[in-house]
Order: sequence, then structure tokens, then C-alpha cells
Amino acid sequence: MTHSKKVVIVTGATSGIGEAVVEAFAATGASLVLVGRDRERGQRALESVQKFNCQAELMLGDVADSSFADQVINSSVERFGKVSVLVNSAGIIRRRSVPETTDDDWRQTFDANVSGVFYFSRAAVKAMRKTGGGSIVNVASNVGLVGRPGLAAYCASKGAVVLLTKAMALDHAKEQISVNAVCPGAVDTPMLVSAHNKPVSIDEVLQMNIDSTPQGRVATAKEIAGLTLYLASEEARHITGVAIPIDGGVTAG
Repeated sequence: MTHSKKVVIVTGATSGIGEAVVEAFAATGASLVLVGRDRERGQRALESVQKFNCQAELMLGDVADSSFADQVINSSVERFGKVSVLVNSAGIIRRRSVPETTDDDWRQTFDANVSGVFYFSRAAVKAMRKTGGGSIVNVASNVGLVGRPGLAAYCASKGAVVLLTKAMALDHAKEQISVNAVCPGAVDTPMLVSAHNKPVSIDEVLQMNIDSTPQGRVATAKEIAGLTLYLASEEARHITGVAIPIDGGVTAG
């Protein structure tokens, strides 16, 4: 798979899956725009891709700000001439049932997980139309396909991402814009151990997820990045509107 002439925008690029996606595309020679909120982490991520001798820039802001999304897309077009791939990886998690979920929990979860995908996709589609197409890959979750206790807002938001993916795929299929979702289960990233209601160790969380996964292990961020890379490749041009679980068999049962 080659992406050497592609311009790739990745949200949530400074940590976890997003950071792994950035490195995977950088290794193919793609030009990259890293989108994040933390300047220090962003600079580290930017420096880490310099070894691949690819063009890359960092843009800091809130993905739930539609004007920021427009700014990122427009800046990418101005610098690189086009947008080939958008990977919507930014997201947050709140581990609460409906009665436990506050108004702020709900709003923040949907702002980051759904509105960010919508705003960036809307801006990217407009740019992709002008250059003959492109690819959007949304990082959803297997809990957007099946429910899970204690994750009410997160499940709802990722389910919204899955159906938004399918709707966009149908709307833009004839414009040669593919839109797909990857749906990870447990992944060994900082998010896996974040936002728990009681203090837990990394080892405890990993073991809990290992025990509940048929393959007996959790995924690496690099594995999710590999699927993302494929869905954005020329080899996957005929794939659109799918939401692919990558969860070691959790959703197979």
C-alpha cells in the first residue's frame, strides 16, 4: 500500500490510536496534518514522524469547534493542495450509566465523539469533491455496534458515528469518497485506563479486558492503525459504508 502522494489529516493525533495512525501513514511517505489539543504532546508526535522524512504540521484546537475544523481543512489545502484522507480519531469516554451521567458528561461526549466527526467530515467532503474523491475513516468502537454496561453516553456516541459513517458513504459514493469506520474493542492505550469510577491499576484493567476477549489479549494501537491504513488505500476503493469490529472476537458472540 502506498500513500506517498496523499495528504492525511488525523484528529486525536497526539495520543493512542491517533498517534499510531500518524506513524503508520508517515512511514508510507504521506504528508500529514496532526490535530490535537495538547501542545507538548503534539510537538512530541510531530518530532516522532520526522524520522520518516515526510512533511507534517501540527494544528491545535477543539474538534467540536466547527470554525476550527474549517480552518484545518482550508490550511491543509493551501499548504498541500488537497485533502486525500481524513481520520477522525479524537474522542473521550465517560464510564457511567444513564442516571449517573451528568448533562456535562453527555454534552462533552457528543461534542468530542460525534460533533467533531461531523464538522471535520463536512469540511473534508467539500475539499475532496474538488480533487476527485478521497477517504474518510472514523474511529468508532465495538460498543457502537453492541451495548455495554456503564458506558451509556459513550455507546450512544459511537453508535451515532457508525450510522453517520453509513449515511455519508451513501451520500458520497458516486463522488468517489469512501467513508468507513473501524470499531475497536479494548486497545492498550491511555484511554483504556481513564475515567474509571474507582482507582484501578493498568494491570487490573488489562487483565479484566484480556479475560473478556475470546483471543485472550487486547489490541495494540498499531493494529488499529493498520486497518485504518488499508481502508484509506487504493486496494480498498470498493469498500465503503462498513463498520469493522477489531476486537478479538468480542462482537462475534
